[in-house]
Amino acid sequence: MTALAGLAACSSSSSSASASSTSASATQGGGAGGATAGGAAALQDDIISVVKKAGPSVVRIDTAGGLGSGVVLDSQGDIVTNAHVVGDATSMDVTTVDGRQYAATLVSSFVPGDLAVIKVANASLTPATFADSSKLVVGDLAVAMGSPLGFTASVTQGLVSALDRTVNAGGGVTLPGLIQTSAPINPGNSGGALLDINGAVIGINTLVALGPSGGQAPGIGFAIPSNTAKDIATQIVTSGHVTNSRRAALGTELTTATGLAGRPVGAYVVSVEPGGPAASAGIVAGDTITAINGTSTPTVDDVATVLAGLSPGKMVPVAVTHADGAQSTVNVTLGTLPGGS
Repeated sequence: MTALAGLAACSSSSSSASASSTSASATQGGGAGGATAGGAAALQDDIISVVKKAGPSVVRIDTAGGLGSGVVLDSQGDIVTNAHVVGDATSMDVTTVDGRQYAATLVSSFVPGDLAVIKVANASLTPATFADSSKLVVGDLAVAMGSPLGFTASVTQGLVSALDRTVNAGGGVTLPGLIQTSAPINPGNSGGALLDINGAVIGINTLVALGPSGGQAPGIGFAIPSNTAKDIATQIVTSGHVTNSRRAALGTELTTATGLAGRPVGAYVVSVEPGGPAASAGIVAGDTITAINGTSTPTVDDVATVLAGLSPGKMVPVAVTHADGAQSTVNVTLGTLPGGS
């Protein structure tokens, strides 16, 4: 679990900025300095190759409410992006690296996982290559591509800084298993590609950490692993919605309960799914959940964070304060978070 001062989704408000191309050169010297320059030149060539390979597969997405990025999933015009990039939009515009523009429509969003699929019909788009994100190691090179602030096909480079981060994105949305990267990620990069040195997608850029003052924390960004993104996106393409979220759920509608001075004291149960995990364990509307599996849950976000680290089918103790003030602990066999319909 990762504790941060704050997080910002990396979508951006609408921008009219246009892309411009830049190039860099390296000068080789003699002796040890020449060897260093030669290594830098080789790395530069590798990154240029990454950009050439992956560039046609990373697109800019414009909605009425803002902009972000996306990654072409297949040759049928399906594009995976973040749910927060799409927002409430059902139609949007897509721009490719070479300036072609297409109309796209929403296939489906999976908000709890911050993923969505949009589709461009009758277009020739280049599908990305997706790497096996389970094989990543800390220290791997990482290249981020997207449209920060509207600058289409912008590229930054860094490292895989950490793996398997669980990050609370707010609003009851917690994202488990994230890749942390030092590659700079800025507003508009959301939904774009985090790439390995071979030009294959290892993640979908999603969030950036905020520092104590509220500004973006340099070099702390997060991406949804490619294995997760491809799994969820493929389910959406195949069925029109997520059929197996692989995420644990209680089967409740919750809101944060507050006590003295507005201090959060637990997750108040607004309703329970009939026959669902909570209902089967005896939890009813009006109860307040104060801990799950031994971890305190003073807010709905805390509940989401704990559940993100658990698996469907696992039995866990849930501490409950009932409407009459009595307290009890019940065992709940977790269900699967719904993926939509």
